[in-house]
Amino acid sequence: MHSFESHIRSVPNFPKEGIVFKDITPLLQERFSEVIEAMSQNIDWSQVDYVVGIEARGFILGAAMAQLKGKGFIPMRKKGKLPPPVIAETYQLEYGTDTLEMIMEQKPARVVLVDDVLATGGTLRAAASLCAKNKLEVKAMSLLINLTFLNKFKEEGLPVVSVLNY
Repeated sequence: MHSFESHIRSVPNFPKEGIVFKDITPLLQERFSEVIEAMSQNIDWSQVDYVVGIEARGFILGAAMAQLKGKGFIPMRKKGKLPPPVIAETYQLEYGTDTLEMIMEQKPARVVLVDDVLATGGTLRAAASLCAKNKLEVKAMSLLINLTFLNKFKEEGLPVVSVLNY
């Protein structure tokens, strides 16, 4: 088993009062390839066409997973960052609202959704909904950290693979 926890820095009151931000920067600096290997396990890659990375840390992790597994990569970005035609999904965060966008897909495909942290689940639910609207079937959701005390993804039977659970 890996000991990634010692490389994660907890930053209190960031980005706002009451939030404890999990900074994965030291972990990526010291153990990047091990993290990507760990995040790629327990996924049936024969059932996956593309990796979808959620801006911004999901880009780093997802692109590396796509490279490792020989899959294509699809970016899911914040509003206004992609050229049209795009589809969008607005959602609640722990500290406000945000909008995710993807370029419209021409054909159905199967994907793994990738992000760094699953907290309350607003971003990941919006990302899954956006994929569904875009003819992309989510086969798995791969996360570095799942703050299980803030969400019920496992209990709801959603296809979550997480390396670290708090």
